Amino acid sequence: MKKSKFQLLMVILVYFFIFAPLLLIAMTSFTEESYISFPPHGFSLRWYEKVFSTKSFLESFKLSFTISIGATLIALLVGIPGAYAVSRFQFKGKRLIKDLFFSPNLIPQVVVGFALFTFIIVRLRLNVTVALLTGLTVSVVTYAFRTVGAGIDRFDYAIEEAAMSLGANRVTVFFKIVLPNISSAILSAFLLAFINAFNNVPLTIFLSAPGMVTLPVAMMNYIEYNYDPTVSALSVLLMIMSLLIMLISEKIVRGGK
Repeated sequence: MKKSKFQLLMVILVYFFIFAPLLLIAMTSFTEESYISFPPHGFSLRWYEKVFSTKSFLESFKLSFTISIGATLIALLVGIPGAYAVSRFQFKGKRLIKDLFFSPNLIPQVVVGFALFTFIIVRLRLNVTVALLTGLTVSVVTYAFRTVGAGIDRFDYAIEEAAMSLGANRVTVFFKIVLPNISSAILSAFLLAFINAFNNVPLTIFLSAPGMVTLPVAMMNYIEYNYDPTVSALSVLLMIMSLLIMLISEKIVRGGK
């Protein structure tokens, strides 16, 4: 009995430390004061109006969303066949390929950002959009590889063998048998990769340029000189966006099943 009460207490504390800061941010976003304060005074939606009237937030959101979607799709195009090849075939250098896919997460993002800045922007002189797309793809490809790989490992290989015994080639089996059956893993990989690409700060700081920054960097730049609840309101909107994406994705997965 004592053990179960202690476990319950620990669970409550964990959820408190997770959700309490989010609740505080949400409450401060509705204050009438021109600075972040708790408890909030009055009720106002002007900080939400300011989010949509601030040009830097709108432009940086558009850039972050577009670049994150592009990086996620490229990561899936690389990670899905890579995970399938590693899971289903035996070849020389297999261990090295696994390590290469995992390496972006083993190296600090600040180091990766500086290395990409030196190579892509300084040496190759590519534009910021290409640099951001490349950097975020490198940073999230491991999520696509690992998540999809776990789904492929759980998929029964006997089904593929049965399809090939009936005359289907490897490519047909991959597109018509494997991909539909690991759709939930692909969707999970998409969500993980997109959210991590969208929220990436250390890497995008190095790969941004004046007038062309991602939303997290724009938020950091804003609070450096302003202490009003605009960023609180924007944070609430981002939480709502993430929740909606998760709900829609879950509905799609259930509908597919």
